[in-house]
Amino acid sequence: MSAIEPLEQARRLLDEAETAPSLDDLASAVALSPSHLQRAFRRRFGMSPAEYHRARRFDQLKAALREGAAVTDAVYEAGFGSGSRVYEHSDRLLGMTPASYRAGGAGASIRYTTTATPLGRLLVATTTRGICAVTLGDDDASLERRLAEEFPHAERERVDEGREEWLDAVIARIASELGWSNAAAPAMPPLDVAATAFQWRVWNALTRIPAGETRSYRALAAELGDPKAARAIGNACGSNRLALIVPCHRVVREDGSLGGWRWGVERKRELLARERARRAPRRRAS
Repeated sequence: MSAIEPLEQARRLLDEAETAPSLDDLASAVALSPSHLQRAFRRRFGMSPAEYHRARRFDQLKAALREGAAVTDAVYEAGFGSGSRVYEHSDRLLGMTPASYRAGGAGASIRYTTTATPLGRLLVATTTRGICAVTLGDDDASLERRLAEEFPHAERERVDEGREEWLDAVIARIASELGWSNAAAPAMPPLDVAATAFQWRVWNALTRIPAGETRSYRALAAELGDPKAARAIGNACGSNRLALIVPCHRVVREDGSLGGWRWGVERKRELLARERARRAPRRRAS
């Protein structure tokens, strides 16, 4: 039996469980030791089994909130025993409290800036918890309009002179990693994005694709141990709000053609060409 099979079995058991099984019970069910399961599951899926199960329940909660369910009803329908347990973890798994998420970011304070790049204008936005948006566009007006549509009820403030530590760090990191600057890449600030457990799995997998390489949707689905998830992976890429940070531009169609990209297929073509050109000297040097 390959190492991936018990991990996928554990994931499916967590998907089906209304109540989170103990680590010992889950490990016994997939014939692994608890410590090995904990380490291997986190390494593959980016979170512990308990965190994965909790995130799955938040998926259900978010769906109910989007459909207009009352917060209290949505909390219990998603399997949470009390509202306090939801609010305890909502900052990390929703990016905001359930009521604020349903209200389009009401109560959130967003600071943002824009800058020029070889791919067009770049907008970076942050809340007090972390980076919430990184987008590309033709002009500042369209980028600011998109930010307002994403967070219609949040307080938004443009920051230019002196900018802001996290905003500067993201811009510097992108410039360094894509070869637009020779300065060292600073540490990545924390992220504050609302995403499902599956979206996080896809986004984590995308960050493991080396710059200058691509994967097909089907190949990425196979890497995730879910060969039938190619379409769902496409949807997860389409919902990515962190351009260049989560490199969904590295996913292509089965025949190698580029397919679409949320920020424009020509930008995707140029970005991939730049990454390949930047990687080529390293290959010759090795």
